[in-house]
Amino acid sequence: MTATCLRSLRFFLCSLVFVCFALTRGHAETGLKTISNPGGGKITYGVVEGQTTEAGAMGAVLHSIHNQFGDRPQVGKLFSVHGTQSVACFFSVNKRTQGSGQLAGLLIVTKASTDRVEAAVVSDDASHFPSTVNPMLKTLFGAWHPLQSAQGAQGSAGPVASAAAASMKKFVLPDHSAWIDLPDGWQVAPQSGGGTIMAQGPNGESVAMGMTFLAMDMNNPYVRQTYATVQRGGLRGTSYATANYYPYGADPGKTFTDLVQMTRQKSGLPAADIHIAQEERFPSQPPMQCVHLSGQIDVKDGKGPKEMNTIYCATPPMRMGNWISSAYHTAVPVPLADKERATMSAILQSFGQDRNVINGQAAAIAAPSIAQTRAIGKAAADQAAAAHARNDIQNSSVYQRWDDMDRRSQEFSNYQLGYSVLNDVQNNAHGTFWNEDADAIVRSNPQRYEYVNAPDYWKGIDY
Repeated sequence: MTATCLRSLRFFLCSLVFVCFALTRGHAETGLKTISNPGGGKITYGVVEGQTTEAGAMGAVLHSIHNQFGDRPQVGKLFSVHGTQSVACFFSVNKRTQGSGQLAGLLIVTKASTDRVEAAVVSDDASHFPSTVNPMLKTLFGAWHPLQSAQGAQGSAGPVASAAAASMKKFVLPDHSAWIDLPDGWQVAPQSGGGTIMAQGPNGESVAMGMTFLAMDMNNPYVRQTYATVQRGGLRGTSYATANYYPYGADPGKTFTDLVQMTRQKSGLPAADIHIAQEERFPSQPPMQCVHLSGQIDVKDGKGPKEMNTIYCATPPMRMGNWISSAYHTAVPVPLADKERATMSAILQSFGQDRNVINGQAAAIAAPSIAQTRAIGKAAADQAAAAHARNDIQNSSVYQRWDDMDRRSQEFSNYQLGYSVLNDVQNNAHGTFWNEDADAIVRSNPQRYEYVNAPDYWKGIDY
């Protein structure tokens, strides 16, 4: 049995385990059982009456969901559960007749005997599903065991299901930002922290929860200009010179593979052999988009090819073209895969984050800049209040004062963000650039380009 669980990072946790799904009240007539879940979401499982094939059962469940919510479910790519006659899929559906919003879930059906098909579903609001799916799956698999039944019904022929999960102990990061259960002999990498955990097993196994990639979107004109400058040898010693330049929106499997290779190259590691065998959408909260990637990876550590399962999530670029993506990744040597799938799944299911701690760490990093900004804002507010109080000053003078404060505020903001304003003397035009780019532009043609300070900012252009 394949047991693959996946969680999403920073804004949510994505999770997948080869057997997961979401049934609803519309299935009551089939005799399916419902388990209450204090943490949220809905769990349903049991025999799909009147169906004798996996395809028929899956169609019946999806049709019931359609009837209940008044909308056709959007179904991801089908996949089979290793070593069984099972079929599973992700789905989402708009709740047209149940208020509003979107439901997300995972559905699996399995042929328990020649004339009996069972199904199970875990589901929740799309915004909650990534964080509630793990607890729901633990509850589900404590009560539902159709795959073992299916194996017995089929006799001894066919692959044997995975071994049970090993006993584990909880590990909490020193900064208390994340935790995970690990078997004896596993070691957490020293670079773990800030909500990210990377760990190695004694036999070449590995997990990387919250592995983050930063990149610059090559679809952005400004990024292309910056990249061209870097290619010409400019911006040495800056973050631009070492950044990953990669287009947002490319094929997720290829993007994940390429970003891994870029990261390994910069760390002085050999290129990994990565083969993505299957790629399917995973329910996520917009604008973030997630996919489940499965296949094999060989990181040239002497352990040979490893079976990999990864949830890869990306968020759209910001205004200046920078974008972020994260991976929740497991890898186990192929010869050990059948034996350790349940253990790898249990490790992934145990992963958790404390968002308050992570947000606090981010706030601490940003605190000095925030304090400065607030001080400037208070000073500006005090000056504005004083201007209002001075009745002997003409309104035009007050407005001029406010405009001057707007200019100074923008100048301070540019300083904080590392921007400079330039004037193109030849075309009588202003533009805002990163400091490094502005310096390169002025040095390239000092007769044409010059720096602009706050008193000469153009309203509506520079501030």
